[in-house]
Amino acid sequence: MVSKELRARLLESQRSEITEYHIYRKLASVTGDPGNRNVLERISDGEKDHYEYWKRFTGEDVAPSRMKVALYYFLARFLGLSFSLKLMENGEGAAQVSYDRLRSLDAGVEKVIADEEGHEKELLALIDEEKLKYAGSMVLGLNDALVELLGALSGFTLALRNTRLIAVVGLITGIAAAMSMAGSEYLSSKEKGEKNPLKASTYTGLAYIGTVIVLIAPYFVFGSPFAALGAAVTFAVIIIFMFTFYISVAKDMVFGAKFREMVSISLGVAALSFLIGMVVRKYFNIDI
Repeated sequence: MVSKELRARLLESQRSEITEYHIYRKLASVTGDPGNRNVLERISDGEKDHYEYWKRFTGEDVAPSRMKVALYYFLARFLGLSFSLKLMENGEGAAQVSYDRLRSLDAGVEKVIADEEGHEKELLALIDEEKLKYAGSMVLGLNDALVELLGALSGFTLALRNTRLIAVVGLITGIAAAMSMAGSEYLSSKEKGEKNPLKASTYTGLAYIGTVIVLIAPYFVFGSPFAALGAAVTFAVIIIFMFTFYISVAKDMVFGAKFREMVSISLGVAALSFLIGMVVRKYFNIDI
């Protein structure tokens, strides 16, 4: 017989194992790579074995967390298999602590722990996904759009003070810069030969244009140029937060340092451009 507390931990471990079994099965169904699918199916079978192992001590069946299965399936479909897998593996630290507390239960617990650690290493070596491969191109587009366009919008806001005019000028500037950046990435990728030049330039251009649309949108909504600028800055910080989180998980980077760096550069350039706009408006006598 096991204690009430230990039984609760065993049931928790069962739920975790059967949930991960369904997650890996689902993820296997969305990958087109036969090798990746084989590894995911093999790991899911291992999770099912672990579930059956814990069931020996509880004598109960436990249902998986359907919400968690749906979440990781959604993330894999829209943000990539790499991100979904690594986010899940990063969250298994608590499970490892739980397993450590069960070591005294049975000698077989050691094998379960070893299997889980082996899964993590196998998964980290598993993925060579296009989304991750071209993440650098997306970062290039995002970084340049955030720094260049946010800076330009800050300058335009103080110099022009007309939301519709700022929006039009900013849109023209952003689209021209996006095409220029995409062209530069095409030439750079072609010279290095590490990525498909057309795909790399497309990822860069789309990331740039997507950022342009988000930053310009407030100027079509707000009547006050300063309110629009405040919204654009807020959106920029949100974009930086979301993309930095994605890259930090998918590429094992330190989130905090990268986030602070990108925010500091973007807002620093915006503040400097705002001052430049003030000088331009004053000394060129612009009154619109």
